[in-house]
Amino acid sequence: MMQADVKLDTLGYFCPMPIILTSKKIKELTMGQVLEVVSDDEGIKKDMPAWCETTGHEMVGMEEEQRSSKRIYKAFVKKTK
Repeated sequence: MMQADVKLDTLGYFCPMPIILTSKKIKELTMGQVLEVVSDDEGIKKDMPAWCETTGHEMVGMEEEQRSSKRIYKAFVKKTK
């Protein structure tokens, strides 16, 4: 299980909102901090790595878990600039 400095809950939001909210939130972090983005949108599995590649931030992990009837995704992004 990964550790994050800040957690961003995007449950109930679908593409492109988790990425838009991530983009806003990561600006509040300092260099080297890790943001955990919690989502129930399966699209985050491909959208977050693509966003990291585009913006230069580092994708440090992705976790999945089953919560009752929902699949939850946790993306971990390190602010690098």
